[in-house]
Amino acid sequence: MRHINFNNARVLVRVDFNVPLNENLEVTDTTRIEKAIPTLQYILDQGASLIVCTHLGRPKPGADNAKYSTKHIVPTFSQLLGREVKFVDDVIGEKVEAAANSLQPGEVLMLENTRFYKEETDGEPAFSKALASLATVYVNDAFGTAHRAHASTTTVANYFDKNHKGFGFLMEAEVKNGQKVLKEAEKPFTAIVGGAKVSDKIQLLENLLDKADNIIIGGGMAYTFFKAQGGNIGKSLCEAEFLNLANEIMVKAKEKGCNIYLPVDSMAADAFSAEADHKVTPSNDIPEGWMGLDIGPDAISAFKNVIASSKTIVWNGPMGVFEFTNFATGTLAIAHAVADATSNGAFSLIGGGDSVSAINKAGLEDAVSYVSTGGGAMLEMLEGKVLPGVAAIEDN
Repeated sequence: MRHINFNNARVLVRVDFNVPLNENLEVTDTTRIEKAIPTLQYILDQGASLIVCTHLGRPKPGADNAKYSTKHIVPTFSQLLGREVKFVDDVIGEKVEAAANSLQPGEVLMLENTRFYKEETDGEPAFSKALASLATVYVNDAFGTAHRAHASTTTVANYFDKNHKGFGFLMEAEVKNGQKVLKEAEKPFTAIVGGAKVSDKIQLLENLLDKADNIIIGGGMAYTFFKAQGGNIGKSLCEAEFLNLANEIMVKAKEKGCNIYLPVDSMAADAFSAEADHKVTPSNDIPEGWMGLDIGPDAISAFKNVIASSKTIVWNGPMGVFEFTNFATGTLAIAHAVADATSNGAFSLIGGGDSVSAINKAGLEDAVSYVSTGGGAMLEMLEGKVLPGVAAIEDN
């Protein structure tokens, strides 16, 4: 973005202000807005005016979508930016053009929810061109939607040349840190993969087998691996249709010299409940009627040793049901182990979603190298996929 001359420019910035609202339609978590402020402030300081667009929620065609209007974000956005933010209740058309054309340097205009138009999610060219015509420069700072080939994230970039489009600071940092893990990882490289389902993480595991020295597997997905190896997993989560694939991953890992670490023991419970009776059992011998809801103390110890000797760490997914205090021990222990390794010189990337919640819950977000804001987008990047929103800026 620093290569762009913003003086007197009218800049269309795609942000990700898909923020939670309460019943009074007030913003309850300002994190995403705060993350975009440095980019917006930089552009304004260079003498430009801003046209800001985002989606909000998942409005349905033909429904009453008033609660999804971006006008609800404007008061909070204005307060955080420290200046007035104007609002126009459309995305393209004469009314929007008039509002955009009247902007003076330093002024900010917020467009209506881009997803009020079906053409947005279709990436429709005429809609994208109309959006592009509002501005002289395009900046994408919405990494959270970079994996979607939508009009405002991808197609719109086709109407700007290289000198008039770029990544915002947040997008730039996300791409740089993701690529660092995938292309420049210092060895030993350890990936920590958790979460409930193997099916959600297959492509991630497949891609990391070629790159990581160690893969730690925790969370509900671990029990599909134990079941595949003939273990007794009681009522633990298991995706029967992925048993063969779990075994294939183990075989491929051996062939590629990648060490896979499964949790030797689990904290098992007699029900899926925060108050359930619980006890430590071997992960491959969980009693009938019980289910593994967290990794056990021996697994924690083994995983901590692997993490401590790592120079690059990527973490995607919790080790257990960390929303329940009795089953948060494993996830929080891994968070502390990653922070400790980071303080000893490792590079650590927390890759979106529940891992971010876990690192925040542990109060360690500042003790790791980078916390990604884009759950689905970062997951797809780590899976080795090309993100349309990134390619639209980098490849054209």
